Amino acid sequence: MTVKHLWLTDFRNHREVDLSLDSGVTVVVGMNGQGKTNLIEALAWLARGTSFRGAPTEAMVRNGADRAIVRAEVDTKGRTVLLEAELAMSGKNRIQVNRQRVNRLRDLLGHFRTTVFGPDDLRLIKGGPRNRRGWIDDLLVDLHPGNHALRGDLDRILRQRNTLLKQSRGRATPDVETTLDVWDAQLIEVGERLASARREVLAVLVPEVEVLMGALTGGRSRMNMEVVDQWSSKGLEAALETARPDDLKRGVTTVGPHRDEILFSLDDMPARTHASQGEQRSIVLALRLAGHRLVADRTGSEPVVLLDDVFSELDAGRCGALVGLLPSTQAVMTSAGVVPEGVDAGVVLHLDDLASASVDHRP
Repeated sequence: MTVKHLWLTDFRNHREVDLSLDSGVTVVVGMNGQGKTNLIEALAWLARGTSFRGAPTEAMVRNGADRAIVRAEVDTKGRTVLLEAELAMSGKNRIQVNRQRVNRLRDLLGHFRTTVFGPDDLRLIKGGPRNRRGWIDDLLVDLHPGNHALRGDLDRILRQRNTLLKQSRGRATPDVETTLDVWDAQLIEVGERLASARREVLAVLVPEVEVLMGALTGGRSRMNMEVVDQWSSKGLEAALETARPDDLKRGVTTVGPHRDEILFSLDDMPARTHASQGEQRSIVLALRLAGHRLVADRTGSEPVVLLDDVFSELDAGRCGALVGLLPSTQAVMTSAGVVPEGVDAGVVLHLDDLASASVDHRP
């Protein structure tokens, strides 16, 4: 899987962009604020239909414009696919695949996949449970686009159930109880499927992450990942029944996969509180690399690797280890300085002035 060409119009700070990417490594060099991350974000948007930075659509439209255009020509499994998105300040976004409009985001998914490494990835360790659930659910979508619908169904059911709980104002009337039974049945079916998929993927990742951690740190540490919840021991149906009085009182669904935590542990200690900053960075890199390998193995196509100023955050040892572990697939990386040592870049793109950006083609 490779991106041959990228076009942008009014995306973030870029008025017009027309770039050919190397089939190996393209390095984008520029000062902070020149728009390096914006190029990475545009590519990643076409893979998932969302910003990996968590930005709303309007933030991705250049100031003064009413819409942004992102287009890319992608080669995957011997065929060329043209992906196009029109991101509107108001109203619905428009997405086309090979000039044919698609009405559902899930119809975009699967044509193009990326593995993104970014400086904010430490949120996987240091941030709240939402960050870890988002990471594993994004990986599930990369593995199978149908999981996007499963994720969306869970969100929809929870919205409807929570609206009913709020409207009930704590009163368990017969009508409220009957309607809750309906939403609970749907929540049980969808929630248990999603939770099962999360556990299956985590179990596969654990040994791979442990091996990668050893390569990144030059040592051996016991790495483990597990889902921590309040319902699986007795089942979601029983847990919802027990929690219903509290749910009615609080007006929100208090148990289910939307509240689950993913615990990362290193040598049997929580990584969030006991791992050093360097160890935490190694864990995140190992998670991304392991996820990439799993997606490549199960889909038969290597995602494009996007690295956003990652090397500036690492010490020399981890930089060298990461370069050695990067998959031999297309990669686009950004840097505020020189090209990282050991990176064999086919193209170095300087963003001193994007309108007339110089491209160094290395032999």
